[in-house]
Amino acid sequence: MANIRFKALEVTLSRKRKILDLPKEKVSTYFGELTFNRSAMQEFLTREAYQKLIDVIEKSETIERKIADQIAAGMKSWAMSKGATHYTHWFHPLTGATAEKHDAFIIPVEGGQAIENFQGGELIQQEPDASSFPSGGIRNTFEARGYTAWDPTSYAFIMERTLCIPTIFVSYTGEALDYKTPLLKSLSALDKYATEVARLFDKNVNKVYATLGWEQEYFLVDAALYKARPDLSLTGRTVFGHASAKDQQLSDHYFGTIHERVLDYMAELEYEAHRLGIPVKTRHNEVAPNQFELAPVFEETNISVDHNQLIMHLMEKIARKHDFQVLLHEKPYKGVNGSGKHNNWSIATDTGINLLSPGKTTASNFRFLTFMVNILKGVERYSDVLRAHIASAGNDHRLGAHEAPPAIISVFIGSQLSATLDEIEKQTKKGRMNANGFNLNINIPKIPEILLDNTDRNRTSPFAFTGNKFEFRAVGSSANCANPMIALNAIISDQLKVFKHDVDTLLQKNLRKDEAIFQVIKRYITESKNIRFEGNNYGDDWMAEAKKRGLANITSTPPALKILLKKETIKLFEDLEILSERELRARYEIQLENYTKKIQIESRVMGDLAKNHIIPIAIRYQNTLIENVKGLKDVLDSKTFVKLSRNQMQTIKEISEHVEEIKDKVAAMLEERKKANAIADLEKQAADYNQYVFPYMESIRYHVDKLELMVDDELWPLPKYREMLFNK
Repeated sequence: MANIRFKALEVTLSRKRKILDLPKEKVSTYFGELTFNRSAMQEFLTREAYQKLIDVIEKSETIERKIADQIAAGMKSWAMSKGATHYTHWFHPLTGATAEKHDAFIIPVEGGQAIENFQGGELIQQEPDASSFPSGGIRNTFEARGYTAWDPTSYAFIMERTLCIPTIFVSYTGEALDYKTPLLKSLSALDKYATEVARLFDKNVNKVYATLGWEQEYFLVDAALYKARPDLSLTGRTVFGHASAKDQQLSDHYFGTIHERVLDYMAELEYEAHRLGIPVKTRHNEVAPNQFELAPVFEETNISVDHNQLIMHLMEKIARKHDFQVLLHEKPYKGVNGSGKHNNWSIATDTGINLLSPGKTTASNFRFLTFMVNILKGVERYSDVLRAHIASAGNDHRLGAHEAPPAIISVFIGSQLSATLDEIEKQTKKGRMNANGFNLNINIPKIPEILLDNTDRNRTSPFAFTGNKFEFRAVGSSANCANPMIALNAIISDQLKVFKHDVDTLLQKNLRKDEAIFQVIKRYITESKNIRFEGNNYGDDWMAEAKKRGLANITSTPPALKILLKKETIKLFEDLEILSERELRARYEIQLENYTKKIQIESRVMGDLAKNHIIPIAIRYQNTLIENVKGLKDVLDSKTFVKLSRNQMQTIKEISEHVEEIKDKVAAMLEERKKANAIADLEKQAADYNQYVFPYMESIRYHVDKLELMVDDELWPLPKYREMLFNK
């Protein structure tokens, strides 16, 4: 049992259930107890400070220094009452993770004493060292200054006895070095232009906000097995591994009974999430063995993004307590279900209306159709921008594989809604219809009340309407939700801006408002028809059809990211004041470099495993067979020997062939990697890794996986798929 794999299996099989002592109270009694929410604000702030903070949150007002000091004092008192000793500005740098630098509340005073202190200036702004965060050339390494600034619209919270204050992160010259800054700007743009359009139907609307409900898919693997797989530990995925005889083909894991050890993990995760005010509601087994999903109730998008970043941190932290490792890679196991993060996005008004919910009146349906058609038109105009914002090395493995939608961006809206749009497109005559005070000179087809059920289940579409929201299914499980939401908010904002201009142009020609709106959406229905697809996105027929329609099928990250540098993309983000050209170019460089480094690391891990783990074991087993054949030759006559040794001789030959192929291809991959590493231009380097290094990895894997089936099981050094997928 010297084999590290078998030692890991022994540890795994000896695991005992850890009985949890979680509170027996109702969740509502401790929900949000670690967040500085409105209840905590009312208790720890003066009435003046509380009202001012609410005005900042709801009306985007500024905070005076006196009020900031009051808020800081109240926040410190609350945090210390919960046991906090430190505070930190918590932000989302372009690494994709979160960052924090802790400072103690204490300051020395005379007499060798100390007091706790926290001022308004420390709450509102700090100056962390920004030298080692990705900046894409915005700043030089020796220019370490960067600023974090408080985001009061997201509640502060306590983690590990530290008061965490959500902030933006910008450079000394003001450029965004994070995801939150452009997200907030995109939400502001959406509010502005969606409100203008919503007020065409209801003058009482003063604000529109985006909502987000994410669905987080993930795998669990026993910690001992994880540690015995260098590829999982260093890259998040298995670069080698033959498919298990049984994996997901019987669909017996999906929505099945949750294993007790996993359920204990989920229970503690939910407890900690609820204490932080994260409204986690759903948990279930996913399609693949040892794959799971959790999902919260939808929230305002900025808060929802913060909560997703928090939940990923909690998932990894709590998994370690239960001797699990969470795998958030989009494709940790070849040939089985990958993991996505479905982003359920919608828009709502301050009057309580979901703008993507069909109504019961003609007027409300007219409003619904207006926003629906503008979303279709926006996606049609900027589908490649959406594709760029879901691009990553991990997601390249997932998109178009098994359950995941393809890299082609299309929209599913359901047969009944499609029929409604087709009916509008064909209308040539106008008929008068009164709708609760909104006089329409047009025919709006009745939208069935069962639309919610009829649009809920095209699981193959990357962007599907599901009754009162759109589900962006192509987002990868490890992604920061902010990135795709920035893109989506931007393209819809721009489209609504164009729509309002088109309507105003017709109004200047003395058309009635309802007629002007109808003419514009009727034209948009025709223009956006190519983006709509109701069939099976997995099928080869769709690939051919999409090509005929002129839809791009960008299957890898480097070409997908080039969209960020197109003039139309730069104009989109600059006109909406979300990102400047310099900031977009910086993000392009950062993501290209990230892609290159991930492929580089995977290539190095693969070469090391092949040369130092796989080949020696294969040769050892081959030598055993050779010795066995020699022994047979010594004791058998030549005729019997030829007959009985035939299979072993064939195996020896095949092992030699696979070993030589692996050696040759690893050497060739190394040469291509050396060439790519010598390239100074990031774009060319990423392209070379994509075109010349990456293809060798699949070829090397093929031969290693063949050896896995041939080599004695007791010798094979890496935990196998059947062991990782079925051990809990």
